[in-house]
Amino acid sequence: MSVRWYPEDLWQHTAPVLPGFTVEVLPRIDSTNTELMRRARAGQTEPILLIAEDQTAGKGRQGRPWSNAPGSSLMCSLALPLAPRDWSGLSLAVGVAMAQALQPTDPNAALCIGLKWPNDLWLTDDRKLGGILIETANLPQARRGERYVIIGMGVNIQPPVATGSWATRPASLQELDPRWSAPLALAQLLPLVVRQVLEFADTGFAACVASFARLDLLRGRWVHTSDGIVGQALGVGPDGALHIQTEHGVQTIHSAEVSVRPQNMPLP
Repeated sequence: MSVRWYPEDLWQHTAPVLPGFTVEVLPRIDSTNTELMRRARAGQTEPILLIAEDQTAGKGRQGRPWSNAPGSSLMCSLALPLAPRDWSGLSLAVGVAMAQALQPTDPNAALCIGLKWPNDLWLTDDRKLGGILIETANLPQARRGERYVIIGMGVNIQPPVATGSWATRPASLQELDPRWSAPLALAQLLPLVVRQVLEFADTGFAACVASFARLDLLRGRWVHTSDGIVGQALGVGPDGALHIQTEHGVQTIHSAEVSVRPQNMPLP
């Protein structure tokens, strides 16, 4: 399936704020994040958006596969040198920008896009729409705190074909509006993501806390983490950490796999 991405338009709208920026479309690659990491290790660390029409070994958080058919998903990675004062919460900030860019415009829509800490886009019926995977690499002669950040973004455009069991049921943008396509989704979200990332470098996640709270699908829900913490999600702090009310008090989670249990369960 041939997809027209309009890379010249993407470049034209982004290059003024990211000097040296390029856009590259590959018909087939193992993973956009993996490819950019290979290039970074070879010394190629210019700002770039790498788009894949087909990924043979796409990956999500903790190495999980992200599979697709050409045109059925948006799969891309944005990479650039970045030197924020604090890296905490970057995936949450990117998620805010993506959710805002792709949100249904109808205020009465039955389903909306929310965020599941730390790096997933969900619909409000608890189905996964997309995800974010952030990796960093060292830069030669870097300024203090500067690294090459690779921001992988994946969004289901068409309903995924069932291939075995899913930990979380999948959703797709075309369920919200059949007019969505991968190029249209990218054109909508790229400007917001770039702006958000550059603002994050200056202000950190603190400036996004209120926006994240409005999209937070875990707040008030009964959750458990991969390391055994169980309780009620209270939201996130200015450092992007998740706060959970447990029977032993409030626990702060900086990085863990969070699963949602049936909502509104009382604490033991």
